[in-house]
This record gives sequence, structure tokens and C-alpha cells, in this order.
Amino acid sequence: MIDPSFVAFDIDGVFADTMTLFLDIARYRYNIDGIRYEDITCYSLEQCLDIDKNIIEEIVKSLLDGSYTEPLKPIEGAPEVLTRIGRRHSPILFVTARPYLGPIYDWIADILPLDSGSIEIVTTGTFQGKADVLLSRGISYFVEDRLDTCYLLRETGVVPVLFKQPWNRENHPFMEVGSWNEIESLIKF
Repeated sequence: MIDPSFVAFDIDGVFADTMTLFLDIARYRYNIDGIRYEDITCYSLEQCLDIDKNIIEEIVKSLLDGSYTEPLKPIEGAPEVLTRIGRRHSPILFVTARPYLGPIYDWIADILPLDSGSIEIVTTGTFQGKADVLLSRGISYFVEDRLDTCYLLRETGVVPVLFKQPWNRENHPFMEVGSWNEIESLIKF
């Protein structure tokens, strides 16, 4: 069982359903149809999607700065479990490789019915920067969707919990969860 004071969370692909929003923007803004969530089989979108690199960059920029009209939704079950954790321990720590905070803090504050002091978000700009933040905060477990990050965290002593996504379906040695119900079952309430 994981003590909630020793766990932190990634945002994109773990809490925020960013890839569905990516596909919605591609569909509605660029008329790109026929790409499914399951087609995103690698973290580098240019390598697995038949979309012009410049369009991918424009969509990612929109995701980061909030310049989209389609709704960003949470991964199913995330708000309920995070709220339960936030009522037992605060602040809930989110560590993201986003280069800047942008509108994601406001989105999280809108989704979670917790006061602002119960949420902390640290942006690192790179996946490599996550380990230092987690170690400096005494975090032992991190829920993450990127395999490269999981390997790096394991080297530093942080236990990665891999959130299953189509882009991380390789053999790996990590604890794995496929839903927020599974995450909840690991937390010591």
C-alpha cells in the first residue's frame, strides 16, 4: 500500500486525456480523420502518426498554451480518486515535463473540488527533470505514462507506476495500472 504523502502524478496521459484532445484538434481544426487513440503507439508522435510534423507542432503548442476550443477531459476516475487523496493529504503533487504552466493549473483547479493550497504543480521542461523534483520532495512513487521516464526514475530510487497507454506497450519491469480504480486500490487510505 502506498502512503498518499509519498506519491505524485504526471498530468498528460495520466490525469488529463491530452491525446484525445490532440485527436479532436486534428479532426476539427485540420480535417484529419481516421486516426484513432490506439494508433498513438509511440511517445514521439511524428514517428507513429501520418500527420505533417508542422501540424503536430502546432497542435502541441495549442495544447500547452490553451488555444483550443475542444474540451480537455480528465482520464476516467481521476478526479474522484485525486479528490479522495487530496482530502487525506495535501498538497497533491503533479510533476510534468511541460515547459511552462500555461492554463493547466486552472484546468486542474476546475476539475478537482479542492482548495488551491491542496494542489501543487511543478513544470520541468523535460522528462529528465522529474527525478530531481520528486527526490527533493521525498516522493517514493510516481504515476507516469512514459516508459523512458519510468526507467530514469527507477535508477534514482523512485518507484514508477506505469499508467497503461497505447504508447507504452513494450515489455517492462514496472508495476502497471490501467485505470484510476487500480491506482485507488494501491493507496493506503
